Amino acid sequence: MQTRKWQNPETLLMITAAGWGAGFATWLALLNNFAVDVINFTGREIGILQSLREVPGLMAFTVIFVLLIIAEQRLLMISLLVFGVGVAITGIFPSEMGFYLTTILMSIGFHYHETLRQSLTLQLVSKERTPLVMGRQISAQAFASLTVYGLIFLATKYANIEFSIIYALGGAVSIFAALVCWKAYPSFEVHIPQTKKIILRKRYWLYYFLTFFSGARRQIFMVFAGFMMVEKFGYDVATITSLYLLNHAINIFLAPRIGKLIAHWGERKALIFEYVGLILVFTGYAIVENSNIAASLYVIDHLFFAFAIGIKSYFQKIADPRDMAATASVSFTINHIAAVVIPVLFGILWLTSPSSVFFAGAAMAVCSLLGSLNIPRVPRPGNETVKGPRFPEEEALIHTTT
Repeated sequence: MQTRKWQNPETLLMITAAGWGAGFATWLALLNNFAVDVINFTGREIGILQSLREVPGLMAFTVIFVLLIIAEQRLLMISLLVFGVGVAITGIFPSEMGFYLTTILMSIGFHYHETLRQSLTLQLVSKERTPLVMGRQISAQAFASLTVYGLIFLATKYANIEFSIIYALGGAVSIFAALVCWKAYPSFEVHIPQTKKIILRKRYWLYYFLTFFSGARRQIFMVFAGFMMVEKFGYDVATITSLYLLNHAINIFLAPRIGKLIAHWGERKALIFEYVGLILVFTGYAIVENSNIAASLYVIDHLFFAFAIGIKSYFQKIADPRDMAATASVSFTINHIAAVVIPVLFGILWLTSPSSVFFAGAAMAVCSLLGSLNIPRVPRPGNETVKGPRFPEEEALIHTTT
């Protein structure tokens, strides 16, 4: 079958990223108001909900077992479909148990989709183009999210549309994207068969290390940076929403350029730049007393997320091509270890010393910086780190795949 110019892996992955972005923006924008105004949640129930939402991320390694029976590209569409259904039906079950169950369903699709999209990007896109392509995916997500936030603002402020209808429409966008991609795109051939088992290779240790601390940094931003804006500086819903809109508007334009910059600079220099910046941002959070400066730090912090592309492209350069799917699933589990632990432990620390939470974040950024200094200027199989142990038992694997 002859394919058109737009029927290529890069466009497919961008469409799924946009469909995912629209659905998640809908879920996130309505989360607190739906929970409090409709279901009468307190902090206890919200905490349970967020913990339940992270459990599928911790279990992301199970995707490798599903790949034994379903092709990876098809599973990507199915996971986006499941995610969309989870979002779409949320408003139909306005009860505590209903919200928990629909959140779990949404989260399963969410984390499987993210795992598979990363895996397929690393398999179907050349090493030279991967940072740029991942940047474009972030841009597509940001554009979809920005559009949804704007529409929800109009729908709730001027049209008084019910939550159930907004959830249904937002989920329908994700479902539509999944069905279009299923129907309109051929199955792209992955030339190297993927390992269909859980693997942890010793020579990937630096990638695991950077992935873990990336997950920890994300939690401090997601849980505590926004909370500080409300508790310390009294930001209302409109102001917080405006920060979301600004973050996504910036990402539309800068994320692809950051991807291009990573391709030009190399992963080592790009990640060093990111972590030095994060040390300054987290230290700023800890001592800031001006609301405008705090908002600026929040925007800069969000912008640095795009530099995490460097961790993924570093792995692509050092890895056995057969390990992409298996390692993507394991890395999401590693990334979510922090997601389960940090909100609870640091939440307790917050009660006595909010600044200590951010100083701890700065210390984590220092750990990541030390890790990035160990990335070679030209990473490749057999040259995974500047310093550190080599693993002769894996040399045969390296030589047979390079």
